[in-house]
Amino acid sequence: MDVKRDDVVRDGGAAVPEGGGEEFAALVRRHERELRVHCYRMLGSVEEAEDVVQETFLRAWKNLDRFEGRSTVRAWLYRIATNACLDVLGGRARRVLPHDLAPPADPETSGLPPRGEVPWLQPIPDRLLDAAEPDAVVVGRETIELAFLTAIQHLPARQRAALILRDVLGFPARSTADVLETSVASVNSALQRARATMRDRLPPHRLNWTARAELDPEEREVLRRYMDAINRADPAAMADLLAAEVRAMMPPYPAWFQGREAVLATLATSWDPGSPHYVGALKAVPVGSNRQPAAALYVRPPGRADHRPFALGVLTVEDARITEMVAFHEPRLFPLFGLDDRPPAGHR
Repeated sequence: MDVKRDDVVRDGGAAVPEGGGEEFAALVRRHERELRVHCYRMLGSVEEAEDVVQETFLRAWKNLDRFEGRSTVRAWLYRIATNACLDVLGGRARRVLPHDLAPPADPETSGLPPRGEVPWLQPIPDRLLDAAEPDAVVVGRETIELAFLTAIQHLPARQRAALILRDVLGFPARSTADVLETSVASVNSALQRARATMRDRLPPHRLNWTARAELDPEEREVLRRYMDAINRADPAAMADLLAAEVRAMMPPYPAWFQGREAVLATLATSWDPGSPHYVGALKAVPVGSNRQPAAALYVRPPGRADHRPFALGVLTVEDARITEMVAFHEPRLFPLFGLDDRPPAGHR
């Protein structure tokens, strides 16, 4: 059927008259959170995901008269959002972390290189993952952690979409084919290739990870000790937390470091007031990111009296040891995480 001015679009009992902007907004906003997460998985950027969600709502509004009610509004919005993501991804390089680009650097010979003009993967605040409605599905950590997001960026765009729709969101093959405007056979073929790539890219033990949304007590304790080591600029305390083969990186700087000794050497240099690479006094504040242990890092540069946003540190913890530290040096993202430009009271 065609939607006339006096007709309605229904989704789960809600009704929206065409031309009723407020009613339309109320309906589509029910799906805003999950669409943002979907677009973030597709694009690897929370900023781009937000733009695409708004573009999705605009396209939906402009094409409301073409909605024929053969699917739910949710499925219709996913179709628009997925294709908007595919438009963004067309011809663009994938988003990466530094370890995707080059071998580890030598801390003895490599100062911090210039910032790389690369489309870097971004973190997402946990507050954007939390369910806005009582019946909404909680975003589990296994499909929002950095390991998954880094791996999925290696997939061609349409394989990426097929994997997310089928394996993450649980769309049937027919619905996925409708979203991608292709055949079920094509979807199944793309999914098979995508799964093979993910098996190669994910850590060997990845399938044993659970679909929980909260940090466990061990991770909370490691995060507490990590922040304490940073606040005291104590390399020895940090050494007790690091796995032997830990890797550390700080995009958008392309250099990264592998192994406890290399990481500690780099940290010691940046924490030493007598070093030419000294960044300043740091303060760490707990924050939620990608369902992983994470802290917002504020810095007081030499000669300054106050702290300023510096980086968002996201940790991977296994067996009470940090196996990966990613410090996203993107202070502009602090407001998105609900953070001010000064550390909260009690952390100054």
